Amino acid sequence: MNIFRLAGDMTHLLSILVLLLKIYATKSCSGISRKTQELYALVFVARYLDLFTDFISVYNTIMKLVFIASSLAIVWCMRLHPLVKRSYDKDLDTFRHYFLVAACFALALVLNEKFTVQEILWAFSIYLEAVAILPQLVLLQRSGNVDNLTGQYVFFLGAYRAFYILNWIYRYLTEPRFTRWIACVSGIVQTALYADFFYYYFISWKNNSKLQLPA
Repeated sequence: MNIFRLAGDMTHLLSILVLLLKIYATKSCSGISRKTQELYALVFVARYLDLFTDFISVYNTIMKLVFIASSLAIVWCMRLHPLVKRSYDKDLDTFRHYFLVAACFALALVLNEKFTVQEILWAFSIYLEAVAILPQLVLLQRSGNVDNLTGQYVFFLGAYRAFYILNWIYRYLTEPRFTRWIACVSGIVQTALYADFFYYYFISWKNNSKLQLPA
């Protein structure tokens, strides 16, 4: 494992911890897109089905279990927790995310590295992760004002993808058989989706003010 992969994993984990902190400390999910969280839960379940067939390392197994469990816990809280679910912004979270699921699965059937169930599900999870943030970004844009914890959550998610791009570049230069072009292209697309958010996040950090996005 290289430093970029480790940094990516840690910022990804940090983003989830920030989100869990917001939900459990405030008993509120205001400003959080449940649809994005459901997409991420689907991403992790589809990608990490290899837990039942392949063992890479203890670290790898633990991280996969943590991401699956935490994503399902977040969805459970937003749907079923008696206090948290009351604060869900249903009127703002209207992105039709099932279109993303259908499009990504269709794309995975056509563009994959090997036509097997596991590889198709892996490609599907990569494509879906690239666009899973869209409902969240749309919700934030509609609400305009973004609280600090929600802003930090999205920022750390974007940082995670940026580190993973560096990881892929490093592996391409150092590993002769590294061919995960699907992950590379999808990661670049996903990071590009954060560009506008990063700009406003930097402005708010520079001015020490609350993050505001154009409605």
